[in-house]
Amino acid sequence: MENHPSDKVALKWLGVEEEYAEITYGELRRQVNRLASGLKELGLEKGDRVLVMVPRRIIAYVIYMACLKMGVAIIPSSEMLRAKDLSYRLQHSEASAILAWSDLTGEVDKIQEELPALKHRIAVPALNGGQAEGWLGLQALMDGQPDTFTAEVTHRDDLAILAYTSGTTGNPKGVMHSHGWGYAHLRIASTLWLDIHPDDTVWATAAPGWQKWIWSPFLSVLGRGATGFVYSGSFHPQRYLELIQEYGIQVLCCTPTEYRLMAKGGGLEQFDLSKLRSAVSAGEPLNQQVIDIFRSQAGIMIRDGYGQTESTLLIGVLKDADLRVGSMGMSIAPGLVEIVDDEGLPVAPGVVGDIAVRLDMPALFHGYYKDPGRKQASQRGDYFVTGDRARRDEDGYFWFEGRGDDIIISSGYTIGPFEVEEALMKHAAVKECAVVASPDEIRGHVVKAFVVLREDAAGSPELVKELQQHVKEWTAPYKYPRKIEFVSDLPKTTSGKIRRVELREQEKGQTKQN
Repeated sequence: MENHPSDKVALKWLGVEEEYAEITYGELRRQVNRLASGLKELGLEKGDRVLVMVPRRIIAYVIYMACLKMGVAIIPSSEMLRAKDLSYRLQHSEASAILAWSDLTGEVDKIQEELPALKHRIAVPALNGGQAEGWLGLQALMDGQPDTFTAEVTHRDDLAILAYTSGTTGNPKGVMHSHGWGYAHLRIASTLWLDIHPDDTVWATAAPGWQKWIWSPFLSVLGRGATGFVYSGSFHPQRYLELIQEYGIQVLCCTPTEYRLMAKGGGLEQFDLSKLRSAVSAGEPLNQQVIDIFRSQAGIMIRDGYGQTESTLLIGVLKDADLRVGSMGMSIAPGLVEIVDDEGLPVAPGVVGDIAVRLDMPALFHGYYKDPGRKQASQRGDYFVTGDRARRDEDGYFWFEGRGDDIIISSGYTIGPFEVEEALMKHAAVKECAVVASPDEIRGHVVKAFVVLREDAAGSPELVKELQQHVKEWTAPYKYPRKIEFVSDLPKTTSGKIRRVELREQEKGQTKQN
């Protein structure tokens, strides 16, 4: 960012009520430096960890840049997280500070557990300028601070991002990414896949708090010196298409669900999308039908991409590559990603195995925070195994077969069944439950819960709604089960472990019948 022209527009922001703001690279640098100075004066220093929970606003970019410039590690956190989720992250990371949007401070204040490491609570002013009691104001930290700041000297292995991701059991895992990861990601994703040019206007729809926001709206846009478009409004297919046309978007990065709904709404040909040069999708496989609709009605080829919180883009339909219908694309570099067997050896073309990435890949995470053995458990030979299964043809194209574990991906969100099951089990009517992915035409998959009720409870539509609301109150709302089926018992192994794989297969079978 330091090398980009000062008078060039870095970000254009559009609010829900059509409020508009933009910022140049020069002003962005000045705000970053003022915030870094203020945070340093407050006592934050290199090596500290801070939790950041802000919406799609220009200030999100300022906060992330200031922290990285200070050598302070960022814990990206979604606005949808609840007190329980935040408490775990703050305790596990031993975060020194939290920077939260003013409208979200109430959820933090609900935390009842002791947080001995947390020294500072900083409220990021909302549009109404409100500030919660007991919180410092972000603007007050920046006021009167100098426009210059000498960046801390960081090593490529120093912690930059601590991203928490859902697991199949237990609490979320803290994925450690270094400063070196950022440079490696920038070289891989922003050029080979997104294909961002410095004179492009780029709209990547991910929200702060997700690793995908760091991937595209943040690192890729600012790293390439392009202009980022930021929209705070909710997703509406027609509105998205209007904005692509109105702002002359040249590079677009959306979730498969957003593309599906834009295609399903029809009328793509009514919009002038002629400036859109590069359109990519990530989070889960995109339906071929959606790709065909965009290609036939708008002349746009949507290119798929595959990666993980633990890495960056690994497989994708790269720029100028030949499209192979139904394929995930190719490895970002020959030999970097393979399909391996149980011994960690590459398999022959056409054989289904585990997607695995070489351990010496620069953009692979350093490990799981406070759990050094967990990464090692996913290593086979020279590879880190992703947990997804696929096959590769003789030409090097990968074909997705499914997940190798119980993780659910819905509308691009990664959801661990344990988190939903734990919330359900807190309800007085629930005796036992199991949560799996259920195929869905729009979202790819949705969360489905199989629930065994206590003897004094009876299943009903009212209880379904009650359980759904209960989950939303205990954990992030996007994790709630959109489908609930009451059953008398759950399939189990002889040792008593729930066989979620059997429930998943049952859901697949019902979808095919329908």
